[in-house]
Amino acid sequence: MFKGQNLLELSDEELRKVRGAQIAMVFQEPTTSLNPVLTVKLQLAESLELHRGISRAEGVEEAVRLIKLVGIPDAERRASDYPYQFSGGMQQRIMMAMALACNPDLIIADEPTTSVDVTVQAQLLELIDNLRNQFGTAVILITHNLGIVARYVDRVNVMYAGRLVESGPTDAIYSEPRHPYTLGLIGSVPRLDLPRKRKLYVIDGLPPHLAHLPKGCSFSPRCHFAIEQCFEEKPELEEIGENHYSACWRREEVDLFKREV
Repeated sequence: MFKGQNLLELSDEELRKVRGAQIAMVFQEPTTSLNPVLTVKLQLAESLELHRGISRAEGVEEAVRLIKLVGIPDAERRASDYPYQFSGGMQQRIMMAMALACNPDLIIADEPTTSVDVTVQAQLLELIDNLRNQFGTAVILITHNLGIVARYVDRVNVMYAGRLVESGPTDAIYSEPRHPYTLGLIGSVPRLDLPRKRKLYVIDGLPPHLAHLPKGCSFSPRCHFAIEQCFEEKPELEEIGENHYSACWRREEVDLFKREV
């Protein structure tokens, strides 16, 4: 559902009007997302011409403005360069410029900092955050990095085996997790305020094959706190606090598990 509309019910032509113009995407690996035989200004201008109906010259001019916006120096000259002439961090900035080109309502960022070092990662995340505030754009950030989640997002959706298992405000997820998987993820992160010799928590086993999910809760074979009901019945998301939901039969007892994690 997007703005009250079921996207799965749209035709290909209707979806083309949504993609890029209303919902934009920043992919995990910019090297494979950018066309290697086109300059970056032509790649940016192409989207603008298609969705905003402007001329090629206007599109190129706007492309240069967008390149400046995402912090690439000497934008007028670098707009004529090809993707291979940019570093991984700069390529990801170009992807962000492409995502912002049509001023979308929503940007989906899929592991946008995977291919860069920690310093560039921080710069890119600050850039996303600043652009979000500047343009009022909603951002869905897909990541495995719990530090990024704690620093930048307002609300967290924890997924396991393709399904939401917990959802809530960021503060609530970190201070009062209500699903054993969430608890395990948080417990596996190194912390400076705990004894150095303390062992990190380990979630035993492997994720299930998505084509052959267990009968009950998908996490039950790996859960230290599973009971018989967990292996037989699949729990649904239920509200356990203000805008805080958990899909666990023992959601009210998770506090008791913290001492073991």
